[in-house]
Amino acid sequence: MGEATDTLAARWAEVRARVDAACRAAGRDPADVAILPVSKTFPPEVVREAAALGLSRFGENKVQELREKTAALADLPLDWALIGHLQTNKARDVARLASEVQSLDRLELADALHRRLKVEGRTLDVLVQVKTSPEESKHGLAPDELPAFLDRLRDYPTLRVRGLMTMAVQSDDAEAVRACFRLLRELRDAAVRRGHALPRLSMGMSGDFPLAIAEGATEVRIGTAIFGRR
Repeated sequence: MGEATDTLAARWAEVRARVDAACRAAGRDPADVAILPVSKTFPPEVVREAAALGLSRFGENKVQELREKTAALADLPLDWALIGHLQTNKARDVARLASEVQSLDRLELADALHRRLKVEGRTLDVLVQVKTSPEESKHGLAPDELPAFLDRLRDYPTLRVRGLMTMAVQSDDAEAVRACFRLLRELRDAAVRRGHALPRLSMGMSGDFPLAIAEGATEVRIGTAIFGRR
């Protein structure tokens, strides 16, 4: 192994240990919380090094990067999750290349993905992104729009709705951050009571994942802590 792989291996081991510790602190089984390594802006060679450590699923923000990496790493059995804001005109590439979209936030996008997935003969796991933070820069569905949106998604059989995703407010106030995660869990629980099966909560990143785990995250999206500074 080269030095970069050793460094990556050490970072990955540290992140897994920190996630496991956060689970235990919250009284949860570490096996119940997955880690999605976010490889955005890092070149295919770095993803290849990560794959050599046994990682097989990666998160990307931009469709252009998704295209480039799937082409460069086509020899590896990797799954790609699109976690960034998605324009409808990129639905064709996503329907062809991604195994999952975590940023579904409007019917226009659901319709575009569904039409392209029918052409591809594929289905796609999706998470609905909910805006639980007051920041203007954050994307996502308004919380009060979620019940009707989930009902409408039943009209798109190519989209397998698996759960919800959010990004917390950027703040040093831990309670404000936790409130964002808590709201997502409460929205999910309310949807489950209405008959929706939503086992997954994707929430928490390098800077706040222990708070997300304490509030019920089933998956944390970690970039910097695994791959280093961009």
